[in-house]
Amino acid sequence: MSETSIREDGRAFDQIRPLKITRNYLKWPEGSVLVEIGETKVIITASVEDSVPRFLRDSGKGWITAEYDMLPRATDRRRNRDRNRKIPGRSMEIQRLIGRSIRAAFDIDSIGEITIKIDADVIQADGGTRCASIIGAFVAVYDGIQSAIEKKIILKMPAFDVISAISVGIVKGTPMLDLPYIEDSQAEVDMNIISSEDGKFIEVQGTAEGKFIEVQGTAEGKNFSREELNQLLDLAVKGNSEIITYIKKLLDL
Repeated sequence: MSETSIREDGRAFDQIRPLKITRNYLKWPEGSVLVEIGETKVIITASVEDSVPRFLRDSGKGWITAEYDMLPRATDRRRNRDRNRKIPGRSMEIQRLIGRSIRAAFDIDSIGEITIKIDADVIQADGGTRCASIIGAFVAVYDGIQSAIEKKIILKMPAFDVISAISVGIVKGTPMLDLPYIEDSQAEVDMNIISSEDGKFIEVQGTAEGKFIEVQGTAEGKNFSREELNQLLDLAVKGNSEIITYIKKLLDL
């Protein structure tokens, strides 16, 4: 793996795409952001509701859930709107991932019987939409909780870990960080890594080592070795650390 490897967009193999998060992007939601990672753009909202699903009633615990979708022309070819409201399998997988990740970030047991509903809508897709959605969802939920505290719906900010998500993969034999679509479509190995800042809250929950929240990896073209896996994990840790630093500065943490 050469440190001078340059990709089609001019980045080094271990360099993330330009990242920009715009807070309070919409007027009505308690939390809302526009996330831009390279050419990928996602609008994420966090809506706070004074109720919980039936299985949590009278438990005193809160809940976070997510929905994910793409606009018809978010990609290079138009996709039809689903008029039957049947959620495609890929969208179902991604929205469950978003929900799991954000539930791992915040101590929702301490917010009372409150539900925070995340909506992630991709307006332009160029790879890494699920990772962008998780990054934006963390910020939107943080802002949503702050808004709920101001309205006295939630008493105080719960314990939390800043989290991030990034894609990595092996393209033409080279491990790379933060894949746009052109690289993702050619990847021999494709992974998405979600991790926390330092694991203090995650460790309390009992997660091993308190660092990685979720690791998704697939051999798309050929099998990969333990050494290559370690290289990909190292790249992901580097990328997520940089994004977490950006988020902490954005939120003044």
